[in-house]
Amino acid sequence: MNTKNTAYDAIVVGSGPNGLAAAITMQQQGLSVLLIEGKDTIGGGLRSAELTLPGFQHDICSAIHPMAVASPFFASLPLQQHGLEFIQPGLPAAHPFDDGTAAFLSHSLEDTANALAADKQAYLDLVGPLVRDWEKLVGNILSPLKFPKHPLLLAGFGLKALQSAEMISKSFSTAKAKGLWAGMTAHSIQPLSKLTTAAIGMVLSAVGHVHGWPVPKGGSQTVADALASYFVSIGGEIQTGWMIKSLDELPKAKSVLLDLTPKQILELSPDKFSGLYKWQLGHYRYGMGVFKVDWALSAPIPFTAEECRKAGTIHIGNTFAEIARTEQQSARNVHAEKPFVLLAQSSLFDDSRAPAGKHTAWAYCHVPHGSVKDMTETIEKQVERFAPGFRDTILAKHTMNTAEIEAYNPNYIGGDINGGIIDLTQLYTRPALRISPYRTSAKGIYICSSSTPPGGGVHGMCGYHAAKQALSDIFNLKIPNFNSNDS
Repeated sequence: MNTKNTAYDAIVVGSGPNGLAAAITMQQQGLSVLLIEGKDTIGGGLRSAELTLPGFQHDICSAIHPMAVASPFFASLPLQQHGLEFIQPGLPAAHPFDDGTAAFLSHSLEDTANALAADKQAYLDLVGPLVRDWEKLVGNILSPLKFPKHPLLLAGFGLKALQSAEMISKSFSTAKAKGLWAGMTAHSIQPLSKLTTAAIGMVLSAVGHVHGWPVPKGGSQTVADALASYFVSIGGEIQTGWMIKSLDELPKAKSVLLDLTPKQILELSPDKFSGLYKWQLGHYRYGMGVFKVDWALSAPIPFTAEECRKAGTIHIGNTFAEIARTEQQSARNVHAEKPFVLLAQSSLFDDSRAPAGKHTAWAYCHVPHGSVKDMTETIEKQVERFAPGFRDTILAKHTMNTAEIEAYNPNYIGGDINGGIIDLTQLYTRPALRISPYRTSAKGIYICSSSTPPGGGVHGMCGYHAAKQALSDIFNLKIPNFNSNDS
């Protein structure tokens, strides 16, 4: 497709979930939109491939999708009609302990709380209000900073969410509840002593009760394919295999939206941006990386705890103290001997992922930013610790260190899969302190990646909000916020 001399209303660079969301939002307004992807396939972090053996389908980046089903934007699209089907595991998540037992996140708030025994009420007090008021709050939780429609409800959430996971853990008395909480909050990819780490634990727990933690049938690629199919069905254009090196390469366009992180944007025609803005982007901070392993297996992982054999996601790390210690080590550039391991076992619930009777598993641990150390043995020891005999089921494996992850997806700088640290100073001011975080200093150029609010996760809301800003600025088109009467 020759697009060089074609003029567009909008060009979106990058086809991750946020780039796709931005492109769709612009195209829905009847504009002419071109989506450009550097790789030969669209998807960004939403890609699947046979990484190990023929017939074994692995998710290359993201695997479990609680935020996709929680996303107001995705919910507004007819993605089922474009081939997307989610499957709910029996349990969203489980957390094994050395004594052979496990804590778990159930679809039921009450069942999860009841299993925590002495900490039942503490869990209900922490997560219950967010579950009850989720539909009223999700529009603010997944948005840039703005005056809320329900200020008292949001304040109640914020008073807890802005705390550290460590502070909140003190409200629990049992090792089981503390461990479950540690696994939830470790998704923040920060030391659990940092402020705002409670937010991710609260949100993921609540989403598990409201929407579950599903797997997409056939692999994460199907999420991207459904978004792309819908985009094309309403008139959008997609060009793959075009890795943009300079913004000057782009066809003429009234607006450009970049599903890229600050480091990459600075490398694309920095002369277009003001000195102050370049300074701000240059001081943007990236966080810990991940080391990832995919396995082809001859049988399901033989976890000792029954709950772990029913869950789509397993949080491996034992106690709160152990997880907190290893997350702190990774942040201080130390490779933990027994790291927190996030594991997904999608093939237990989706038999399209592997040949009959066989299985796949997906796992990563947090490592220092930019680490190239091989953590395969360390991760497998952690799994074996809670599933004796696991290694005997391994048929083949595929690994990616932080450099390989970044080479595969340039948005994952140093292996940081969140597009930058989501801490107190970069929660709403990512990637720079501006009235609108999506505007750059150059007229008509916007950032729509996870380096903008609300940050990482497969929800598309960064792309939606960036497109909303561009529509207002460039085309004088106002579209409503989700769960809001304002425009």
